[in-house]
Amino acid sequence: MERRSIGAAALSVGAVGLGCMPMSWAYGPSHRRREDAGAESLAAVHTALDLGANLLDTADLYGPYTNELLLGRVLRERRADAFVSAKVGLRAGEAHVVADGRPGYLRRACDASLRRLRTDVIDLYQLHRVDPDVPVEETWGAMAELVGAGKVRALGFCALGAAAGPGAGRRGDRAYAATLRHLERAQQVFPVSAVQAELSLWSPEAAWQLLPWCAARGVGFLAAMPLGSGFLTGTLTPGEGFESQDVRARHPRFTAYAMAANQVLVAELREVARRHGPEVTAAQVALAWVLAQGPQVVPVPGAERACWAAENARAAQVRLTAADLADLAALPPAVGAWD
Repeated sequence: MERRSIGAAALSVGAVGLGCMPMSWAYGPSHRRREDAGAESLAAVHTALDLGANLLDTADLYGPYTNELLLGRVLRERRADAFVSAKVGLRAGEAHVVADGRPGYLRRACDASLRRLRTDVIDLYQLHRVDPDVPVEETWGAMAELVGAGKVRALGFCALGAAAGPGAGRRGDRAYAATLRHLERAQQVFPVSAVQAELSLWSPEAAWQLLPWCAARGVGFLAAMPLGSGFLTGTLTPGEGFESQDVRARHPRFTAYAMAANQVLVAELREVARRHGPEVTAAQVALAWVLAQGPQVVPVPGAERACWAAENARAAQVRLTAADLADLAALPPAVGAWD
């Protein structure tokens, strides 16, 4: 697989990574109740590593903790094959998720993640959210100390949720502006090696708001949800519905109306895939579009099954033409957005 560099430290990773969150968090629990669910997830991780998709993106929040424990079972055998991207700064409260950027908490959380992951160093440690009650310089300085202690190799900054969900419009613009201010302040304390934010064909806002900042500073960009939470794969049926614990059940882009209206995006992805041969899928074209946004961009699609991890990894071989990109750029904006 093609390799890409992250940050000034030039950390080398496969052009496509693996988002591990769906194995433990956010997308409904039914698949996790199957007896073979754990084995399926482990197979997905091994398949990704076998194909060079070595960036494994996780967080202590996912589960919570079970996602890191799962990866630890792989890393005890294949640590040299993997690039571990973990997150800190969000914890599950009694009623909702809360940000926690206190230095003492960050130090304890890092040590706990290292134990669960069965490793002595995290390659990229990302701040999951900025704690509004703690100056970002204080939080970032504590994370920089973890680099100095040899527990972490590089630091990343998550802008997930900055735009309040896909198609957030003016509210998203304001949130991205706040993120850029936080990034500038953090950069004065210790180098930001990577920024992670949602980026896909139906949520391209980060390409306009955050990518220029990253490109100008040699900062890597991890594209979260590059398949539109599964919609851009073309495998979801409008009106089919989601389990109550699935985040898509409350998302305005996953109403039956919005999903039906947005089929035009899937149709164009399938048409572009057809031009590249019968083995190329709509999902791979969607990932190829993300890869085409810049040499520092690494999509991290989620996958809980080996077949999906393999399909995603092979998207690195798809090279879109200028005509392909023009046709995709001409698509109408996706229907359905957060207010």
